[in-house]
Amino acid sequence: MQTVITYLSFLITTMILHGQNTIEVTMTHFDSNAGIVKVGLYNAEDTFLECPYKALSTNISEERAQVIFSEIPDGIYAISCYHDEDNNGSLNMFMGMIPTESYGTSNNAPSRFGPPKWKDAAFEVKDGVVRKLEIKL
Repeated sequence: MQTVITYLSFLITTMILHGQNTIEVTMTHFDSNAGIVKVGLYNAEDTFLECPYKALSTNISEERAQVIFSEIPDGIYAISCYHDEDNNGSLNMFMGMIPTESYGTSNNAPSRFGPPKWKDAAFEVKDGVVRKLEIKL
């Protein structure tokens, strides 16, 4: 009986701790401290840059900012962020195509002739890891 209770306790603890990853995102190279930074965490290629799994925003200090996504299940993710300098809640675009506010993605994925690609920005978290990312805007 003691063995069964020990096994069940271990199983329940494993289930609770499984997928409790943390993603710490530090963003640097802002042009100014004006406005805020908006950060989106994406968990699927088809929603990348469209509909974040989780979203956070924070103030900028000394041209740096940090957000922490906690209790993230194991999986493949990507992050995008932008400097909402005028605090209007959206990424300003010139002619609807070219961003006029600074932006960045995980892995500092390049944006060549269009938005950054999921495959360049994607990263994996698993086994209760604390993943630290730095994004240069």
